[in-house]
Amino acid sequence: MATPTIASPLTLPNGVVIANRLAKAAMAENLAPKSNVPDENFKRIYKIWAAGGWGIVMTGNVQVDPAHLGSPQDLSVDQSRLSDPVYLKAWQEWADACKGSTTIVQINHPGRQTPMGAGNRGMFAKAVAPSAIPLNFGDSIIAQLMRALLFGTPRALATEEVEVIIEQFVAAGKLSYDSGFQGVEIHGAHGYLLAQFMSSGTNKRTDAFGGSASKRVEIVVRIINGIREKTSPDFIIGLKLNSVDQATSGDSNEDCIEQVRRIVDAGIDFLEISGGSYESPTMSTGLVEKSARTKAREAYFLEFAQLIRQNVPKVPLMVTGGFRTLAGIEAAIASKDTDMVGIGRPACLEGKLPKEILLNSNVTNKEEVVLQAPKQELNWFMKKVPIKAIGAGAEGMWYSAKLQLLGL
Repeated sequence: MATPTIASPLTLPNGVVIANRLAKAAMAENLAPKSNVPDENFKRIYKIWAAGGWGIVMTGNVQVDPAHLGSPQDLSVDQSRLSDPVYLKAWQEWADACKGSTTIVQINHPGRQTPMGAGNRGMFAKAVAPSAIPLNFGDSIIAQLMRALLFGTPRALATEEVEVIIEQFVAAGKLSYDSGFQGVEIHGAHGYLLAQFMSSGTNKRTDAFGGSASKRVEIVVRIINGIREKTSPDFIIGLKLNSVDQATSGDSNEDCIEQVRRIVDAGIDFLEISGGSYESPTMSTGLVEKSARTKAREAYFLEFAQLIRQNVPKVPLMVTGGFRTLAGIEAAIASKDTDMVGIGRPACLEGKLPKEILLNSNVTNKEEVVLQAPKQELNWFMKKVPIKAIGAGAEGMWYSAKLQLLGL
């Protein structure tokens, strides 16, 4: 068998062929209007990415409950409007703007990582979580005060409320399918609600959704099954999995592999390996311990992908985070530790990166290509605040501002 390269196609378990192995990774756009419905801005930006030569274009967070947003500028799915022609048209027009690419909608619920005032639940209504465990920004007075003011302590979901959230994810998947998108990615990483359920550090439940590694992933399995029932066999269903959540929660590798096996048996089409959360924003800061081998191959999370590959070899893997040279991307694909590579921040600066550079046969000095993703220097005040998430958030907003300029 020939050594795979980024230009070679990939066939998913459902038979869908991905044209090449470069994905425009999901990033929070923070550009939604007050309605939280995709508008002209989204159509303009995604039309550029659709024409960029990406194997997959992955959207930023689309929250499944308008009462619980990660930020006020998130898109969300409002089930009360699923029979509203105006609402449905906005979604269909967004999907139409993505034609020419395989576009996957990332669906999410922030859980305890929703700040007060984000969403229509009311200023003082609590966030929800598997268990009533608050975020931990650190032991300093400033960190504890910020956590109390912005997030508070979440309330534990009742069992029937978990079942409602499953229905919300399924409704988001069906809306994506009906609108014309090619798939969804269920967000089970970055410390959001599904990651909270999967982790023993944040899930202390004793019902059907907690108490063992298998039960902690039950919510994800039911979401996968529900979306598949409401869509079609060739609709892509992926899952974003967080290596750092697993590494810092105290869960064993065996627990993680048990969960991945249940997810794969449910019929997932790919797993994306990423990392970071509000408590430990690895994706934004690059603060992750890496072996010499991983450093040489650039990506933050390849070692975790290797663990999955060794134990669950049949599931296609995508690794996102830290790739900055073509040589590093090609080496990761050739190693077969990952099947796809996700590119996030460089895609915010150059929407047609594959077509114009990485897959362009006219570019002769590809070994010298460095993907641009500049780190943003914090001002003096932010440097004094002992909370890593502050810097991560500021840098994310800088890239959101760059998205506004994409294609103008």
